[in-house]
This record gives sequence, C-alpha cells and structure tokens, in this order.
Amino acid sequence: MANFRKRSNELSLREAIEDMLNAYHYMDKMNEMHIITQWDKIVGRIIARETKNLFIRNRVLYVRLNSPVLKDELGYERTRLIKKLNKSAGAEVITDIAFL
Repeated sequence: MANFRKRSNELSLREAIEDMLNAYHYMDKMNEMHIITQWDKIVGRIIARETKNLFIRNRVLYVRLNSPVLKDELGYERTRLIKKLNKSAGAEVITDIAFL
C-alpha cells in the first residue's frame, strides 16, 4: 500500500490556491466582494433599498444613502456594522464606513 503522508514541501491544493490568491492580492478583493454582497443581509431589506453605490477603497466601505435621516441612524451603528461585516467575511476587511 502506498504511503500518502504529506511531505514537508508538499501543499494541499487548497493551500496552494490560498497562497496564490494571497500572493496576487485576490483574497483581499474576494473579501471585499463578500462584504458588499452581504450588506443586504446584515442591514436588512428595508435599509438596503435605501442604499446604493457600495464600494471599498483603502479599507473603508463607502455607502451612498437616499435618506439623510438614515445616514445619521447608521452613523450611530457604524462600529457594530463594521464588526458584523468583518465577521461575515472572516477577516478584517474594513476599518470604517463612510455614509454619503
């Protein structure tokens, strides 16, 4: 029977893919896309309908809102939202949210 023990210089396919994604900074982009796609789920459908043009630049999530009142309310929840979004991505992807 063949010995299938991994040698010290061998990587699993998963490890090799993760290394490649990290080397080319694709993992960062994938995490950013995850944050943007999870926005609706984290804030809920009603708030999500009032938001548009989400994008991340320099670890800041920018969110354009249709309502000035909602902008103020979400500003109070900024820290909690950052934690929930990062937890959803499984990494610290964003450090702040700018409501526009």
